[in-house]
Amino acid sequence: MYRYDKLVFLCVILKTINLFWQKARGLVMPNNKGKRWTEEETTLAYALYCEIPFGQITGRNPKVIKLAQLLGRTPGSVGMKMCNLARFDPELQKRNVGGLKNGSKMDEIVYRKYESNLEELAYQVQLIKESLSTGEIHEQKYYNQEPVNMPEGRDKVREVKTRVGQDAFRRVVLSSYHNKCCVTGINNSELLVASHIKPWSVSDAATEKTNPRNGLCLNSLHDKAFDCGLITIDKGLHVIISDNLAKTDMDNNTREWLKSYDHRQIALPEKFIPSVEFIEYHNDVIFQG
Repeated sequence: MYRYDKLVFLCVILKTINLFWQKARGLVMPNNKGKRWTEEETTLAYALYCEIPFGQITGRNPKVIKLAQLLGRTPGSVGMKMCNLARFDPELQKRNVGGLKNGSKMDEIVYRKYESNLEELAYQVQLIKESLSTGEIHEQKYYNQEPVNMPEGRDKVREVKTRVGQDAFRRVVLSSYHNKCCVTGINNSELLVASHIKPWSVSDAATEKTNPRNGLCLNSLHDKAFDCGLITIDKGLHVIISDNLAKTDMDNNTREWLKSYDHRQIALPEKFIPSVEFIEYHNDVIFQG
């Protein structure tokens, strides 16, 4: 509860802090007071909201500053917009924390448009950023530069969206879990996987494949065990170990290490709590029991 209250407090004082900070650093930003946020600008703010923790939504965050420079706005303005978007977060709503309430209708339009489809969000972000930087859009820029026989037309766009979508899914899921395995706490990013709860191969492209609520941050071993159904999580977000894993030959230390997580609750994400719908699918279809 504390971290969400802290978010609201930080958002309320963000603009004042930013004014002092700008003066101290001698930065001059354009005066865009009263300028309406476009859908494209709001889309970029939402994408950044998905990728950084609540507590880092400040005018001093380098990522916020970079986006502000691209948009020609102050870092405080960008941070405030991200706080406006936070009011639609269901986890905040469950805790009766509404975020900042003086946003626009466009905030909700953008939030609802992309909340279950990071693939489309990431693709649009790429195009919007290039358009803002150059005034032109070159989709070819986002293809693998290696010489391959790429399909034309819609298949080419599909390939691009899949690639940027997978990257975005990993960034958002790992960030939500503070770049730690939700079972063991391992925090080496080279050992971490953004694991799908409902497998990617059977997920709906528009609402499930890159839905952050269909993701868990797991280390490589537990990711593999989860994928093949040797472990699962229940609706209370507790780890459940299959009898088949318990029967697998291994040394006693490894066996005891794996068993120590049985019925232990995972570390909860800051955003994008796993959906019960996806958990039920994994329990019923994937888990070996």
